[in-house]
Amino acid sequence: MSDIIVIGAGAVGVSIALHLRMRGHEVLLVDRGQPGHGTSFGNAGIIQREAVQPYAFPREPGKLLAAFLRRGADISYHVGALPQTAGALARYWWNSSPPRHRRITRAYASLIAHSLEEHGRLVAMAGADDLIRRDGWLDAYRDPRTLAAGVARAEANARDYGVESRILDGGDLARIEPHLTERMAGAIHWNDTWTVRDPAALVVAYAEAFAAAGGTVERGEVGKMTRKGPGWQVAVSGATRSTEQVVIAAGPWSAAITRRLGYRLPLFVKRGYHMHYAMDAKRPLNNWVADLETGYLIAPMRAGIRLTTGAELALQEAPATPVQLARAEAVARRLFPLGERLDAAPWLGSRPCTADMLPVIGPAANHPGLWFAFGHGHQGLTLGPATGRLVAELVSGETPYVDPRPFAANRF
Repeated sequence: MSDIIVIGAGAVGVSIALHLRMRGHEVLLVDRGQPGHGTSFGNAGIIQREAVQPYAFPREPGKLLAAFLRRGADISYHVGALPQTAGALARYWWNSSPPRHRRITRAYASLIAHSLEEHGRLVAMAGADDLIRRDGWLDAYRDPRTLAAGVARAEANARDYGVESRILDGGDLARIEPHLTERMAGAIHWNDTWTVRDPAALVVAYAEAFAAAGGTVERGEVGKMTRKGPGWQVAVSGATRSTEQVVIAAGPWSAAITRRLGYRLPLFVKRGYHMHYAMDAKRPLNNWVADLETGYLIAPMRAGIRLTTGAELALQEAPATPVQLARAEAVARRLFPLGERLDAAPWLGSRPCTADMLPVIGPAANHPGLWFAFGHGHQGLTLGPATGRLVAELVSGETPYVDPRPFAANRF
């Protein structure tokens, strides 16, 4: 078996490293920080089996105008980022047309379909069952018309992709969540989905399972990568590591790494924020509840009630502008009795996105022994273990369990 360096210890990278180690490879997992404490730290904590349709660029005139004017809490952008991201965003809009989006969804769903099964295998290996809930989450609506549109999507997902859900009216929702302070029209209960009480802890548990299986985890900054003879030399915090193969799974930092190797992939980031709030023990939040009409989600996690925001189109390293969080919090406080803020400052992370909404998984076109696994957008946590299995099968020369061609880097 070969020596392999996996760059990036988020949900995707850790899962790849563990699957490779399960197949006998000698694996070094490298990240600048602790496993699970980059982008994987701050997500909504949902393993979204129902998320068969990737998030499309708004195309309705009203939604486009609202996004352009930055009126809502669901989408915001930095004007200064547009010159660098305009090309990728234009391709994102083009790929979001209904016919193209349907084709993309079929490929995307082929991987999403295995998300629960693959997480289940790693959860069992890591002994992390205490972090998982298997009772789904709630997508709540005020407007009956918006609820009806959501129900139509749920019915299509059930028909086309076998996704299970249950439709709740306002009374049903009030019984399940009696402390909501707004009367809602109803909700979709996505019951074929798992939630995670602490997403970072889950990734750490997977990393500990990898180490227990004989893998090596190292903290360090990855520098120059050079193809030398039959393998690679990789600079890690000034020291040179020799390896036969390299997997780049660094989430939003993958763009910078691949550019140094001459690749120009249509990548961009959607930034997101979260904040934790105290919960009144007498008025608990029982479930993960999304208010997608506004563009946020609240979740009862270990650290408190976590509120996560929609998408901010900005350069990855730009200063934080948590306008969306403030807007979402104001609406959320009308929906549920949030307590005081628990975090000193809002958390900010970047979702690694591609112009066609599909992750990049597979061999690099111009470098033998180099593999890509990034661009999972909103679903890095959901797709981490499924991606890990696919990459490990490709690297090991096995027959892949899903068709990898839609995810190949050379599609661009």
